[in-house]
Amino acid sequence: MKTSANIPDGDAFYEALLAATEGLSESESEAFLLRLVLLLANQIGEQQVLLDVIARARAMVTGTEE
Repeated sequence: MKTSANIPDGDAFYEALLAATEGLSESESEAFLLRLVLLLANQIGEQQVLLDVIARARAMVTGTEE
C-alpha cells in the first residue's frame, strides 16, 4: 500500500473533488463519495490492498493508527 503522496497534482485533485460535490446535498455528496470509492477500488482490483486500505483509513479516523 502506498502511503506517501502519489498524485502528481494533489491540490488540483482535491479541488476537482470539491467541485464534484458542489451543490449536492449531504446525502448526495456521501453517495457520490461512496460510488467514487467503489469505482477506484474496482480500478485497483487487488483484494488484499483494498482490505489494507480500509483498515488504514479506519485507523486514521479513529486515531488508532500506528
